[in-house]
Order: sequence, then C-alpha cells, then structure tokens
Amino acid sequence: MGEKINVKDIVRRKKEELKDKVESLKKLGIQPKLAVVLASEDEASKIYVGKKRKMCEELGIEQEEYIFDSSVTTEKVVDIVEKLNQDNSVNGILVQLPLFKHLDMDKILDTISDKKDVDGFHPLTLGKLFIGEKETFIPCTPKGIMTILDDIGTDYEGKHAVIVGRSRIVGKPISQILLKRGATVTICHSKTQDISIYTRQADILVVAVGKPHIVTKDMIKPGAIVVDVGINRVNGKIIGDVDTDNSLKVCSKITPVPGGVGLTTVLSLLENVVQATIEQNNIK
Repeated sequence: MGEKINVKDIVRRKKEELKDKVESLKKLGIQPKLAVVLASEDEASKIYVGKKRKMCEELGIEQEEYIFDSSVTTEKVVDIVEKLNQDNSVNGILVQLPLFKHLDMDKILDTISDKKDVDGFHPLTLGKLFIGEKETFIPCTPKGIMTILDDIGTDYEGKHAVIVGRSRIVGKPISQILLKRGATVTICHSKTQDISIYTRQADILVVAVGKPHIVTKDMIKPGAIVVDVGINRVNGKIIGDVDTDNSLKVCSKITPVPGGVGLTTVLSLLENVVQATIEQNNIK
C-alpha cells in the first residue's frame, strides 16, 4: 500500500525558510514586491491568485493586482506590463494563465522583463532552462514538483520518468529538469497511442493534462512515485488526473489533490520573487 505525500508539511517548512529570507531583506530596507496581472474568467486562476495573495501576506511580500474584464486588449495588457518593467519597486511580474482567448499570449509574455519573469515563461528564461543554465527562474509548477520529489529523497539517475502532458507550463519544462537530473524521460500527449504502454514503465510518473482520472491503477508500475498535477472540478469536488485512492494500492507515493502540487506552485512563485529581489539588489 502506497502513501500520500504530506505536501502541506513540506510547504510549511519551506515557508519558514522563505519568511526568514524576507525578514533579512527587510532589515536591509528592501521590500519584495509581486505584481499580478489577471485577464481571465478562469475559476482555477482566480483560486490561485487568491492563494498567492494569502501566502504573500503570510510571508511579508507585498502584492498588487491588475484585474481586467473581457473588454481588455492585448495592447492594454502589454502597456501595463511595460510600466511594471520600469517600476523599480516591483521585483516580480506574474501574468496569470490562461488569458482571455482574444489576447495574444506570446506577445504579452514576451514583454515581461526576463529579470522579473518569476513565472518562468519568457523565451529567454525557458531557453536558459533548456540549455541547462543554473542562473534562471524555473517555472513554478515544475519547480514545485521538484521541491516535493527532492524532499522525499527521490533517486533520479537512470530512472524512467514519464510525463503525461506537453504544455509550456508543466510538461516541457519538467522534462528538461528531470533530464538534467539524469532520468530517462518520455513525454506522452494527446496524439500518443495508448499512453498506458509508457505509464506502466514509469519509475516517476508526472500527470498534467487536466482530465479527471485519466490515469488508473492498472496504468501504474508497482512502486512508482506519482505526481498528480491535475485540478478538475467534478460534481462539486476537486479531483486530480489520477485515480488516487485506487492507485495507492500500486504506487509507493502519490501527491494528493487537493493539497498537493498546487501548494508548492504558489510557494515556488514566491521563492522566485525573493530570488529576483536578491538578484536585482546585487545581494551575494
């Protein structure tokens, strides 16, 4: 019988470490600050922005929000981002995805200064990640996944990591990070024929497609570590992409939903804000 990873405990410990860093910066007269741009009616995004606001308050990080309705134009959002780039009091800029469908996501994300790209989606940031540079921001969900895997003492070298999902937000960056750690990586996606062929080979299985219970226990290798990134609302309940309860009969460890990767995603964003603050102030 496997076990659910206690992500809340991991986050609690990491928050204390981060709070100490924020206090040290404040003693130097430096106030870390995050600017959040929300141009979407997406419910999950609104939940995340609320969680970020709450954790900012807990850690002593200042946050300001720019919230737009569906009448907003790409030019308006770009204009706000450019102003935030020039504002020295702002250390990190987050444009919450997804955006309204009529907005040009690439143009907006490309406008963010790579020095303030705490969500890790600027082409320069992703480029540095893909070529293996250490000095870059890691996108928040992959960073959060690694926080969990590292904390439980995961062995990566020579292990087979299978990623279900190829998004710019999770699938592609986490594949690069795991490759760098020495894992053999397979990426499955909507065009893959019979993903179970691959998931049953996975020592480390990361599922991030946004489809409720797309992975069932018969698709999991005995003893595997499973990371469920999915957040799906079904009949008023939040469930993951993996059938957690039944999968516990096969896997060794699994992240719960809710109370799993989502918590470390928010933490990772604020770790990146503090990192940006340190770098912008040339603190060694």
